[in-house]
Amino acid sequence: MVTQRAIKPVHESEEEGEKLKELVSKLSEEKKILLLSGKDFWRTQPLPELNVGSLKTTDGPNGARGEFFTDGTPAALFPCGISLAATWNVDLLHQVGSTLAKEAKAKQAQVLLAPTVCLHRSPLGGRNFESFSEDPILTGKLAAAYINGLQGEGVAATIKHFVANEQETLRMQINSVIEERALRELYLKPFEIAIRDADPWALMSSYNLINGLHADMNPFTLRKVLREEWKYKGAVISDWGGTNSTVESVKAGCDLEMPGPAKLRGKALKAALDRGDVTIHDIDESVERILRLLQRTGRFEASVDEPGEKTLDTSETKQLIRKAGVEGITLLKNENGTLPLGPEIKKVALIGPNVKRAVAGGGGSASLKPYYNTTPYDSITAVSGREILFAQGAQIDKWLPLASNICKTSSGQPGAVLEFFKGDKFGDSPLIVQTRAKTDLFLWDSAPVEVLPAYSFKVKTTVVPETTGEHQFGFQSVGPGRLFVNGQLLIDNWNWTEAGEAMFEASVEVVASIHLNAGVPIEILVESTNETRPVGKAGAATHGYGGCRIGYRESPVVDLIQEAVEIASQADAAIVIVGLDAEWESEGYDRQNMDLPKDGSQDRLVSAVAKANKRTIVVNQSGSPVTMPWVSEVPAILQAWYQGQEAGNALADILFGNENPSGKLPVTFPKRLEDNPAYHNWPGENKKVVYGEGIFIGYKHYERLALDVLFPFGHGLSYTQFHYGEVGISGPVLSDSNTLTVSVPVTNNGKVSGQEIVQLYIRDIKARLPRPEKELQGFSKLSLSPGETGIANIVIDLYSVGYYDTSIPGWIAEAGGFEAIIGSSSDDIRGAVLFRIEESFNWTF
Repeated sequence: MVTQRAIKPVHESEEEGEKLKELVSKLSEEKKILLLSGKDFWRTQPLPELNVGSLKTTDGPNGARGEFFTDGTPAALFPCGISLAATWNVDLLHQVGSTLAKEAKAKQAQVLLAPTVCLHRSPLGGRNFESFSEDPILTGKLAAAYINGLQGEGVAATIKHFVANEQETLRMQINSVIEERALRELYLKPFEIAIRDADPWALMSSYNLINGLHADMNPFTLRKVLREEWKYKGAVISDWGGTNSTVESVKAGCDLEMPGPAKLRGKALKAALDRGDVTIHDIDESVERILRLLQRTGRFEASVDEPGEKTLDTSETKQLIRKAGVEGITLLKNENGTLPLGPEIKKVALIGPNVKRAVAGGGGSASLKPYYNTTPYDSITAVSGREILFAQGAQIDKWLPLASNICKTSSGQPGAVLEFFKGDKFGDSPLIVQTRAKTDLFLWDSAPVEVLPAYSFKVKTTVVPETTGEHQFGFQSVGPGRLFVNGQLLIDNWNWTEAGEAMFEASVEVVASIHLNAGVPIEILVESTNETRPVGKAGAATHGYGGCRIGYRESPVVDLIQEAVEIASQADAAIVIVGLDAEWESEGYDRQNMDLPKDGSQDRLVSAVAKANKRTIVVNQSGSPVTMPWVSEVPAILQAWYQGQEAGNALADILFGNENPSGKLPVTFPKRLEDNPAYHNWPGENKKVVYGEGIFIGYKHYERLALDVLFPFGHGLSYTQFHYGEVGISGPVLSDSNTLTVSVPVTNNGKVSGQEIVQLYIRDIKARLPRPEKELQGFSKLSLSPGETGIANIVIDLYSVGYYDTSIPGWIAEAGGFEAIIGSSSDDIRGAVLFRIEESFNWTF
């Protein structure tokens, strides 16, 4: 049985607290102000005279990337947040946290910018893949396990983004308007659970406004709730570029402005102090919390010199990532025992745009350079022992594929040469020359310091076309940019005005066609600078981050779907691997719809293959729900999420029965986008989004309206069958001073070992205020051999029954009857038992 580990956070002693206050008193005013802003993009300011080193931070939730956003030191790439949540396995999340701590240490980092615990308010959220669930209890319990694992190894967690950061559209400016009850019961709840059960050493404020005030300067969320009610002593760090004031952010309790060097603090904070707009006491409070973070992460008596980043590619990490991947894969449908594929299946057709690609993670700050990747094609070919046929079936690229897939430098290395010039006018010779493996040249944190603040750069590479025809180049630039082919200008993007989605602030992709001959090399040259575009952008600096993206695609010569149909008709089984990828799901923007991209091509592919082969298995790779118009046409569907570097191997394990799927959905899959709770209020208007659905998001919304869904919250099938016995409870009465245990025997009635996730929902039979039909309040994961019976024991306490009443104000558990409901999913109820509260009680935290 999997239960929450009994590891509890270690709280600071009174003596340790006094020592920190004493150290604060010894610091000069100048040093105190210095500590409240970063030193550079990823580090805090050191205090060498006190032997206090910098803190180094690193992204992110599914891997410790290290210093550079792209092409940095290789790192372990774990399954994304929603895939980890689909395991419903707190022990596994604890192990993931522990291993991520080791990875962070290898990158010489003491602070991991994770986990992400914002809820899935809408299926369109760009960072849904990075977060855990639509449910705050599942999210909070998994986050606490992850944090305890991480901090148990001495690396600080930075739980994020606090709070109400459920969309990427206008994320720096959007005002999230939320009634207090919904804010308390849903969006604050995962943070509350994690702080109570794991005490994360750091917390990151979000970009958005909450009820009219930016998160980094919001006295209600930061001071009243976090500091006064929850007694949180950890450090609050602004999201990168998310500090919006000098005085208000310090007074609210945002301790550290990132990235550095100071923009709204430093000299501005000193001037505010001299004017009396902020007090030295306000500053001291933040300094003490920064020093506490330094102390907890071992930066006292630490060298100021930082050793280089290292890799830590171990067999133990590989095995853990594979296990996590296997447990996250969710079997949504399996008619007539279609899966697993047995020895009678001699010939397998692998079809789809994701078959030969490693679709391992989403985009943005969760991305990294993995130690290696595994593709479905390579993994299935290696383990299946069957004849494999392949067809691509569809093209789904949001932008043209990176040219780095085919380009080489003049010395024959894959990639491109990057030449940096001091100043934005180029020059006779570059100051620094680098070789980059990819043509996704995002220079946010990787432009050499020697050329800052204003620089120009050239990209040089060679492409050898594989076919003759009208081929396409795609070009996006953050600043002004031009792309030349064999010395001739092909794309002029120097004075672009229309913003796109790549690299957070680049232009739209400009595509141009050119006739090329197979085998004839062509020279590619890009000229660009880090001047700000578009020109005249309000409030913009004259120079920014800089960077460009070069894409390339040769014209197709075959009918992709017809080729797939021909392949499928020859096979004993067809596996169609479709989905999204890091271009469609990313930090920085939201999805526009729930459909599989691009232009219906993947849906048409699935339907065509299903007609050609009755044993068609669809594998969907995405970090959030997609529409499935073909759901009734195929006998088996696997939701494979983004599984990190072991994605291919984990999928192969499930398909051929080497492992039994046990994942269950941490989100509801609706039938239509229009059915989701945020549909009427997404993504808002005039920089304001109203959370008008209140407390009814996810399955709570669908159940309240009795809406049919595609697949319900908590759903997931197995290759075996589980029988639930009679539900029992340890007593009839719950109070504020006791707990009750709900128990149910579960028997594996099948022929193979498996794991079952038993879910406990609570229903308040009669409440003064509206409440959901039922709410998840606990879960237990049982591992059972054939014929074995195990007991799921799930504890409930005061937090399991209360709701927030603004008239108190506070949490209340009302006297009356309650129902403890046991299910295999939110829609598959196996039993229930009654208990009661005899006298109402309330609490704050």
